[in-house]
Amino acid sequence: MPARDHCGVVGVAVPGKGAAPFLYRGLRALQHRGQESAGIATTSHGKLSIRKGMGLVHEVFVQETLDALRGSTGIGHVRYPTTGSTDLENAQPLALRLRGEEAAIAVNGDLVNFERTRRRLQAQGVELLGNADTETMGQMIALEYSRSRDLEAAIRRARWELIGGYASVMLVGTRMVAFRDPLGIRPLSVGTLNGGHCVASESVAIELMGGETLREVAPGEILIFDKDGEMHSASMGATGETAHCMFEWVYFSRPDSTLGGKDVYAVRSRIGERLARESPVESDLVIPVPDSSRPQALGFSSASGIPYAEGLIKNRFVERTFILPDQKRREAEVRVKLHPVPGLLKGKRIVLLDDSIVRGTTLKEIVSMVRAAGALRVDVRIGCPPIVAPCYFGVDMKQRKELVAYGRTEEEVAQVIGADSVHYLSLPGLVESIGLASDQLCLGCLSGKYPLEVPEERQRFQRTLGEF
Repeated sequence: MPARDHCGVVGVAVPGKGAAPFLYRGLRALQHRGQESAGIATTSHGKLSIRKGMGLVHEVFVQETLDALRGSTGIGHVRYPTTGSTDLENAQPLALRLRGEEAAIAVNGDLVNFERTRRRLQAQGVELLGNADTETMGQMIALEYSRSRDLEAAIRRARWELIGGYASVMLVGTRMVAFRDPLGIRPLSVGTLNGGHCVASESVAIELMGGETLREVAPGEILIFDKDGEMHSASMGATGETAHCMFEWVYFSRPDSTLGGKDVYAVRSRIGERLARESPVESDLVIPVPDSSRPQALGFSSASGIPYAEGLIKNRFVERTFILPDQKRREAEVRVKLHPVPGLLKGKRIVLLDDSIVRGTTLKEIVSMVRAAGALRVDVRIGCPPIVAPCYFGVDMKQRKELVAYGRTEEEVAQVIGADSVHYLSLPGLVESIGLASDQLCLGCLSGKYPLEVPEERQRFQRTLGEF
């Protein structure tokens, strides 16, 4: 199973309607992207209201809470902490003041120059209350906005200090603002909603709010929505190059979303088909690791002719283990989350298909469960190339020594997780399955070559060089 996710953001500007119910539905649609905390901020005549808490969206927001969020413009956030501690202080949206105007910001992503930017802000007398990228980004924009009342120009100027992958939404006075990093690393879509507009990390959230997706926010694009829901577009100076995160297609996004003009479900199905051609195996059943691996397993089954079966049953009332905030909890929850079907697996040769493998601890538990249920053989196929390097753009894969593929062959990985064999999808196979050129994707965690210079790689997350 893959790495913990970054976060999910939504924003709405719906004149004459309350924003909070739409935001609530949008966040429910994005719950898979973050389960640590949830928050909503709305603005009514420039007066800001924020409600947020630790837990799932439906736990944080009851009807009484939603009723207290007045206004037709608002933003929302679900969080897994990639940077910043796990506490309410860093739950988003975060409140700010921009030259006397009440404001709030929520971000999906990370800054690679986080420490340097914090030091620059502090040197100019800016007091930072928490330790999250989001506050740093908001305060840098506030600093630039203090020099003029041109919000668009403030974001453009701040962009040179905000290096990383991010999709951000803001409230400033009566306006809602959305912007995306110049390489489009983190996803963001825009749509129409009840005579106004909305944005969200995934197209499915727009649709489940009752809106219609128009397009993706372009890399480096700034969208400003006024109190009447009208949209103004500007650019922070993108080069035309892109580096879309490949993990969105592999795992993060819902299969019913569209990303980069590609249906996520179709991409995952092609991954399975390609994997079957690259790594054939004699077996009795193809079993997915639910839920995110089902399209890949169906594609593998179709291309190989090996029957597909649901051999692992998921407890739908258990959190998504990969985005739980610590490894011990993830390991303890695996056997609560998944249970094998002994009558189906006993005496069978099993192809166990997972979308990706990062640390290998969860998959090791699953292989053990399948064997204990009576499987004669367990061959593992992974719908992603080996992850051998950290991510610095919003995915919690920070140390090479945690990555099971780092410095290991496929045979050695198989030994670690207790499988009879392990084969990964090739890098060309992944790129072809997604349907974009390799230079349009961020493949840093697969190659160690990043689309942006990462000045703090050895300081911020990594151990000393001698440990590798």
